[in-house]
Amino acid sequence: MASINKVYALSLLQKNADILKYVMMVSTIAVITFILPKQPKFKYEFEKGKIWLHDDLVSPYNYPLLKKPEEVKADKESIKKSVLPIYRFNYKIKEIQLSHYQADFEAKWRQSNLQNPILKEKTFKAGLIFLNNAYQKGIIGLNKKYQRNSQHYPISILENSHETEQSTATLLTVTSAFSLASEQFTTDNTIESALLLNLIKDHITPNVFYDEHFTEIIENKALENVSSTRGMIQKGELIIENGSSIDADMYKKLESLRIAYEKQAHVNGDQKLVIIGQGMLVSLIITLLMVFLFLFRKDIFADNRQISLILLVITGMLVFLSWAIKLKIPNLYFIPYCIVPIIIRILFDTRLAMNIHLLVVLVASFLLPNSFEFAFLQITAGMVAIYSIKNLVRREQFLVSALLILLNYLVVFVGISLIREGTLDAIYWVNFLPFVFSVMLTLLAYPLIYLFEKLFGITSDITLMELTNTNNPLLRDLAFKAPGTFQHSLQVANLAEAAIYKIGGNTLLVRAGALYHDIGKTDNPQFFIENQNTGFNPHDSLSYEDSAQLIIQHVSKGIEMARKCNIPQMIIDFIKTHHGNTRVDYFYQSHLKNFPEKIVDENTFRYPGPIPFSKETAVLMMADSVEAASRSLKEPDATKINQLVDRIIDYKLAQNQLDDSNITLHDLETIKLIFKNMLMSIYHVRIDYSKSI
Repeated sequence: MASINKVYALSLLQKNADILKYVMMVSTIAVITFILPKQPKFKYEFEKGKIWLHDDLVSPYNYPLLKKPEEVKADKESIKKSVLPIYRFNYKIKEIQLSHYQADFEAKWRQSNLQNPILKEKTFKAGLIFLNNAYQKGIIGLNKKYQRNSQHYPISILENSHETEQSTATLLTVTSAFSLASEQFTTDNTIESALLLNLIKDHITPNVFYDEHFTEIIENKALENVSSTRGMIQKGELIIENGSSIDADMYKKLESLRIAYEKQAHVNGDQKLVIIGQGMLVSLIITLLMVFLFLFRKDIFADNRQISLILLVITGMLVFLSWAIKLKIPNLYFIPYCIVPIIIRILFDTRLAMNIHLLVVLVASFLLPNSFEFAFLQITAGMVAIYSIKNLVRREQFLVSALLILLNYLVVFVGISLIREGTLDAIYWVNFLPFVFSVMLTLLAYPLIYLFEKLFGITSDITLMELTNTNNPLLRDLAFKAPGTFQHSLQVANLAEAAIYKIGGNTLLVRAGALYHDIGKTDNPQFFIENQNTGFNPHDSLSYEDSAQLIIQHVSKGIEMARKCNIPQMIIDFIKTHHGNTRVDYFYQSHLKNFPEKIVDENTFRYPGPIPFSKETAVLMMADSVEAASRSLKEPDATKINQLVDRIIDYKLAQNQLDDSNITLHDLETIKLIFKNMLMSIYHVRIDYSKSI
């Protein structure tokens, strides 16, 4: 009854997991469909410099021929130059300065101790008349914004709502006004010129000022009248013939038609049908992804946690793209599209990263103009990103990957530009800057990977790199307490890594697993032969059952230590499986030999398992057994090593230890050859070629 209930509970859990999987799929489809811009798409694809492969295109209605952005910009710059700056007179300044002049003159004259009243009157009047005339003519404060090729520039004087156009040359400046006063008074002997010039210098200040606010109003009104179109294309007019080359003029007409079509379709089209169409395409994309996982990555398909991470990354990228489109950022190539394949590659594998990147690019292509160009750029960049971090062993690969992605963008950008323009001189290199910015943002993938690891409990290659550092506390403790085991683990890591690299698999994972597989021996290192260097064997004082249990316990001890130190589960799997459910044969056979009359419980001498369930764990099991057994060889030679490797691996196969590991007989032959060659190198075995001649 209990077993029936257990089966029913497992069935119910599996059913709920399947329901959750479908809920996540439907939710992802709904979110992506909801956030996609509901902009109807022009049905023709075209690029400058290419051949028009569609039927003859006739204008379906009247539409304006749009100017190029640079043409509109040039027109606006021309308008800005034609708008004269507005200046106004400030009449109060004249009154204030003349009043201050009179008061200051009296004070200065008294200080001079001059007693000639006629000289005083002539000097005062001369200064008053000059200042009055200067302010009447106007003393301007020049604006450097308009001083382009000359110090003087045309302006518009606004007085009583009446504008008068003139040049700043007709007005005085503070400098020119004082120079004029110096010329006028220096040679006049009827006045006290030195005193007067000092006074005038203090009372010359601009009274004609630039009205920035009113100038901007005039300028903005003028800019509003700048037309973004240049003529009209009439209904029924032939736009382009089949087989014609799309030159600059043709491209302008087609681009104008595309914009007019999408505006009209947005107004007249049924938005519900647009949503249905988008939902169908997104559903197809997500379904293809799930089919891929079901067929090729059943482990991920069965894990809703990992599926939720994948769907989150896809949705996040498309949400970000839709947000950028709605904000109308200057260039959609600013977006770091390669961040998706990098995250998926490091967290999962190459095939899945490529598959997801293709699906994301296909969806994004429907939102962007020149979708073929976009797809070509991003697919090639994604391939470069994935290939450049296929085997992540150094952190500097991140930077190398970014530089290779940038190089890919550069090659494609130049290639497309040459196809369009036919000359290097016409390439707008400033248009390449968005790609540089995109590559810089791609580096954000690495902190995101760390975040996803913590949130979803996934171990990436970056974490595996950190775990293989022998300064890790667990490994350092193993090296100190059980140096023989530590050296054994290093040799096993080298053997397993070389084998898995050859047959295909995660080399970082198998190396990390090899380094940690025996950490349980730290607890009682003296009970393991590789750590016994004094000739004393503590097993001599124990029964065979107790000795076997002490040996077997290093697996459970290792699992306990690894979990305590937050070692990832995928590394703990190596600890669990590196002996599978094999027997501790030495003590088992010794027990049978010495106590033949006793009934023996074989499970006492058997590891709890499970058996290896991946290529990596299977290779580690074989490398562990082969390396340990090779230490017992006396005077090892090629024949002994060959026989040892064949015997141990054939034994694992016969004991069904490799049944769940998805490893082939061809893989086993390859592994044998690698183990043999490496062990011969370790023990400096030379092959006697003369015997084979």
